[in-house]
Amino acid sequence: MNHTTFDEIFAIMEASFPTSEIRTYEGQQELLDVPHYRLITEVNAEGKIIAFIACWEFPGFRFVEHIAVDPRIRGGGIGKKLMEEYIRQSGKPVLLEVEPPLGEMEQRRIGFYERLGFHLNPYAYVQPPLREENADLPLQIMTYPNPVDVEEFNLYREILYTEVYKVTTPYQG
Repeated sequence: MNHTTFDEIFAIMEASFPTSEIRTYEGQQELLDVPHYRLITEVNAEGKIIAFIACWEFPGFRFVEHIAVDPRIRGGGIGKKLMEEYIRQSGKPVLLEVEPPLGEMEQRRIGFYERLGFHLNPYAYVQPPLREENADLPLQIMTYPNPVDVEEFNLYREILYTEVYKVTTPYQG
């Protein structure tokens, strides 16, 4: 991936997520060398990146860490199309993290994923900090195509903590 391509993706990432939910520029760029990490992009007619999925592909499941559409063109179905395509080609369970459904925006986001076939799981989960200055982030795990039982959830959580967040398990937060 060339420097310009990564810069376009990181610009959309910064415009779409609070800093507590993304790594630093350098930290994000370092992931490009990690075998399980993958960036999938959608480009417009001019070849400019307008959306992306940042995901981790493990033997038993896929984890969507970020999905974002350029804020200037959101609401046109690009994110839905990108996720549907990713789910279709994955052939394995897909996981993602969401904020608990406390406010309208969080409820709308969860609804978006539910319409794609994801299920909100009730288990306690925190995202370890992506930057040193941040605290744990209480989130929930959504899974496709089925909800998971607590044993399966714990297995997924352990892999996320050790492979994605590089923390030892059991992580207490």
